[in-house]
Amino acid sequence: MKAIAMTRVGSPEVLTLLDFPEPELLQPQQILVKLAAAGVNPIDTKICSRGTFYDDPLPAILGCDGAGIVEEVGSAVKNFRVGELVYFCDGGLGKTGKGNYAEYAVVDSRFVAHKPKNLSFAEAAAAPLVLITAWEALGDRARIQKDQTILIHAGAGGVGHVAIQLAKKWGAKVITTVSTPDKDRLARKLGADETIFYKDTDITEAVLDFTKGKGVDIAFDTVGGQVFWDTVPAVKIYGDLVTILEPDFSLDNLKLARKRNLRIGLELMLTPMLMGIEAGQIHHAEILEQCTEWFESGDLKIHLGQTFPLAEAKLAHEAIATGSTTGKIALTMPE
Repeated sequence: MKAIAMTRVGSPEVLTLLDFPEPELLQPQQILVKLAAAGVNPIDTKICSRGTFYDDPLPAILGCDGAGIVEEVGSAVKNFRVGELVYFCDGGLGKTGKGNYAEYAVVDSRFVAHKPKNLSFAEAAAAPLVLITAWEALGDRARIQKDQTILIHAGAGGVGHVAIQLAKKWGAKVITTVSTPDKDRLARKLGADETIFYKDTDITEAVLDFTKGKGVDIAFDTVGGQVFWDTVPAVKIYGDLVTILEPDFSLDNLKLARKRNLRIGLELMLTPMLMGIEAGQIHHAEILEQCTEWFESGDLKIHLGQTFPLAEAKLAHEAIATGSTTGKIALTMPE
């Protein structure tokens, strides 16, 4: 099969189209998926430039997200049949034989969900990692409640644009940061109650004005760096601040957050994959099955900003590196 793999650590130039053996079922609960599309995420570009999470030899097939058609099922598989359409987040972190920038993938059926009927394969492949991240950050880490007010950074980004929709689905009011009028329109279309143009507005002042000096119940940092620390005073006392990036303690310390008695949440949806926690990956599939219902009812949308053919994965990585992408990016496989 054809697959895009990183042949060494470096720039997007190291991504190479190579021939690999078609993967085979090794466990009775596995399924073979003929991939039609793969999602492209910032974690892919970080692995490419910094190295994989494992000591397995290169080349390594990247891509955590995939969508396609079930081609073969193991003897213990009960929830999927040959010919069904699926999407999932599994692989792509550097383990030999795992990754979705490829024509085929073998996946544990317990980690897979039925693809929403109203989404294209590219849209479905773009959804899993960001949906699971936003769900876990707001639902599992921050324990979002109806009528709370939420600040979501980068509301037109991959994680941010689905986080807005989940927060609204759960009954919250949403403030989000944007950088351009187009991103403002997208965020508001997806349900944001208030937008802040962060380049020319003091975010904390805008948040305190919107919340009448109280601060938000939950802040969701999808940017990292100084943004994490600058968000602390915008969160109410006893509120929640959740980040998907590792806080940089060289920029500040937790003194103000401690004084405000904030609950700090660290969200890494890759943990179950990295640590072999099957229950966590099963939970991910359950999240996706619920999201399938919401996609099909029109309560949830994925904004697919760009698609590239599999062979042009390098261009997809370069697009993410610019930091100016809107929504998600996906690769499509040759038919």
